[in-house]
Amino acid sequence: MAKKKLIRVTTSDISLDSLIKGQLKFLSSEFEVIGVSNNTGVLAMVGEREGIRTIEVPMHREISLLSDMKCLWLLYRLFRKEKPDIVHANTPKGSMLSMIASKLASVPHRFYTVTGLRYQGASGLFRTLLMGMERISCYCATKVIPEGEGVKKTLLEDKITSKEMHIIHNGNINGIDTTYFSEQATIEEIKQSLNLSKETDSERIRDLFRESIGLSKNDFAFIFIGRIVNDKGMHELAGAFSKLIPIYPHCKLILVGNFEHELDPLDRKDLDFLQHNRNIKLMGYQRDVRPFLFAADIFTFPSYREGFPNVVMQAGAMGLASIVTNINGCNEIIKNGENGIIIPPRNTTELFFAIKKLIENPQKKQLMAEKAREMIRSRYEQRDVWNALLKTYRELEK
Repeated sequence: MAKKKLIRVTTSDISLDSLIKGQLKFLSSEFEVIGVSNNTGVLAMVGEREGIRTIEVPMHREISLLSDMKCLWLLYRLFRKEKPDIVHANTPKGSMLSMIASKLASVPHRFYTVTGLRYQGASGLFRTLLMGMERISCYCATKVIPEGEGVKKTLLEDKITSKEMHIIHNGNINGIDTTYFSEQATIEEIKQSLNLSKETDSERIRDLFRESIGLSKNDFAFIFIGRIVNDKGMHELAGAFSKLIPIYPHCKLILVGNFEHELDPLDRKDLDFLQHNRNIKLMGYQRDVRPFLFAADIFTFPSYREGFPNVVMQAGAMGLASIVTNINGCNEIIKNGENGIIIPPRNTTELFFAIKKLIENPQKKQLMAEKAREMIRSRYEQRDVWNALLKTYRELEK
């Protein structure tokens, strides 16, 4: 009996590579899976790793009427040719185009997973336009899947859709592989990268890696992972650390991610501080963030808006307490006072005091850290998320 056909769509191949890594290979045991996205250079690698066919469609995040109409036509032709049983999309632009095209092509099952809502960071006519795009995506979908309870609530409150919505498992698009995101697996990776002997103990390995990125044994290191833009709370992070460093000279900040100078750039004062202060350690983009989480003491994520941020779960799986803002996703992963601290967004003072509290209360920090990993394992284990999604697909046959 031939397998049913599933087409997964993201705007960029980077999202196929990172957001749903491993999921497509898992699903290919029961479906003929095709990955569709723009190709920035990793699409072929994704296809090879996941054991699936991949097809390039030149979609871009920016709004461009001419190129978007071209992509809509290409997707429509693709769906008419392939005749998939399911088209499942995430990321805003790819989702809107593929939901319209799959509806026009009479694809029977059209899934839209709603992650971050771009309109939340916009205003005026641009916000209205982005909200309209979300409404179109939801209208054309046969099943709307919010990534978490916060996203679901926002979709209802903002009247984006009135359809019944279904969250997969406890939320998140892909879950967390807690075997991969673990101290043991990370130690083995660092041993290889630093060419250390098998007998080197974990404390020594951590000290050596910290030394390799400019941290001393006695430094208290915070870490942020993500795009270094205003929307991620960089203004507040820079402001808090500019106050902290004179008081706690051993307090360091590891920044893992790239500065974006065109989309949502930092103001000059914040940029200068983050790029030139000796207590800020700039690591750039890293494919493997585990060694940096292993080297850190606290994860901090003062973002303004998210869907269901993977990095917060990754930090928890690595046994780090977190400081996050009270926004969608973050306030579902973190339970205030248990595995981290939740603060209001856009509030430098609250961020400063949360950081100060954990520096001055190492026992409190340790208690939160001890709960962090188990709270991720019990709620967001990757295989559990994958099996819940597979069950949702199977129910279409009933």
